[in-house]
Amino acid sequence: MESKSAGNETIITNQTVLQEVKLTKRADALDALRGIAVLAMVLSGTIAPKILPAWMYHAQLPPPTHDFNPKLPGLTWVDLVFPFFLFAMGAAIPLALSRRIAKGWDTKQILLGILQRGFLLVAFAILLQHLRPTVIDPNDDQNWEKWWYALKGFVIICFMFVRLPDFWPRWIRQSLTIAAWIIGLYFIGGITYPDGVGLSLKRSDIILMVLANMAIIGSIIWYYTRSNWWLRVGFLGLLFALKLSAGVEGWVKGIWLAKIYINWPFQLDSSWIFNSDFFKYLFIVIPGTIAGDLIYHWLEARPEEGGSQNHWKPQRFLIITIVMFSLNGVVLIGLQGRYVVPTILAVLGIGLVGFIFCRNPRSVTEKFIHNLYQWGFYWLILGLCFEPYQGGIKKDPATMSYLFITTGLAIAFLIGLTILMEVFPLKPFFFLFIDNGINPMLGYMGFANLIWPILILNGWEKTIIEMTSVNPIKGFLRGFVYTFILGCLVSLLTRLKFILRT
Repeated sequence: MESKSAGNETIITNQTVLQEVKLTKRADALDALRGIAVLAMVLSGTIAPKILPAWMYHAQLPPPTHDFNPKLPGLTWVDLVFPFFLFAMGAAIPLALSRRIAKGWDTKQILLGILQRGFLLVAFAILLQHLRPTVIDPNDDQNWEKWWYALKGFVIICFMFVRLPDFWPRWIRQSLTIAAWIIGLYFIGGITYPDGVGLSLKRSDIILMVLANMAIIGSIIWYYTRSNWWLRVGFLGLLFALKLSAGVEGWVKGIWLAKIYINWPFQLDSSWIFNSDFFKYLFIVIPGTIAGDLIYHWLEARPEEGGSQNHWKPQRFLIITIVMFSLNGVVLIGLQGRYVVPTILAVLGIGLVGFIFCRNPRSVTEKFIHNLYQWGFYWLILGLCFEPYQGGIKKDPATMSYLFITTGLAIAFLIGLTILMEVFPLKPFFFLFIDNGINPMLGYMGFANLIWPILILNGWEKTIIEMTSVNPIKGFLRGFVYTFILGCLVSLLTRLKFILRT
């Protein structure tokens, strides 16, 4: 009896350990994709203006004037940064929530967790915008006070949102967090803004506010459609119908454009936190959740079947990788150059090669790549079919072609990263991107609120700009060096477990 009991305990222990491995296993390629998006965002904002080729900037902000032209179609690598990050966020939703469900969380706990994350992102968006040096004083770069505010604000925000070590007593962690929030709100209250208004809910970072809305809405949609992909895809059809109908007179337009007011106990306009125009980004987030489901099931099966059991030869994986990155390159070059028909033909040809080499999957990893590629190619072709609609692909306002094409390209990029990191022994070369993907909000605010103020306060920024404002190569290297320094700093802090909660 004792021997049998001990054996059962061993089995239960092994099952528990295996479940914990499945629950804590990260998708390194997804982290790398998110990290690449964050660092590319920093790079695009720090390269020299005016002097680089048009494809080095947003397609609708061409050099040398960088005047916004909403009628100018095109797609550059800079235009991929935000949708890639949105896609990565959508793909992370099933990973996070599935693990919570596996831990026994009920519906109430899940929904409260979703709202908590949304609150943190909204708070981060508002607080960070109040501490941006260009918001405190957009005109005078010689105002040293604003740079000190930005630098101090970086430290305060870090302690407001940092995930403190679990081995610290809970009361210490809670006390430090509460103290940081009190200091942060008091600190912002002492800043004088150009409009004369202090702390304002309407002063927020628009990118982070979009992320907050998508995190909440996308998570709720996934939770209630987690067992039915087609219902989730069907929601996109309803959303597209509403988007089209909102452009003409009728009941849909009235609801779509309506603002919600809270009149008791005080009047509050909801436009500071929600805009119906944000719904369009669900065309990226929802496909991202489908990719996330595939990633989760792949991670679940991986402990039972390692990469050594793949049946495809390394050369085959290499060709698939080349196909994935080639799709990104061909689409960017073709649509930015406005060679639309040749681009579609090239994509069909390259895509056919991808289907040929992704056929007959047998291992877990091969089936994952096969299924993910089918979805990615579908979204890409759907986006290309939309290309003539709305005057060609544009980031702002985002066209349907932009939303679907960037989704397809994100999936292709993710497949390429997965093969390089999981099939070939190249994961160590991606550690910088993985670490930045694990800690994205630190990288997002790191340049404007840490590196830039340091450069200004030490008098280095003026000299650097003078040296890099004429030569295009130096103008690019400026942004590259800034981005590399920030990436290394974030990587170091991530390794030290200094990670922001958002």
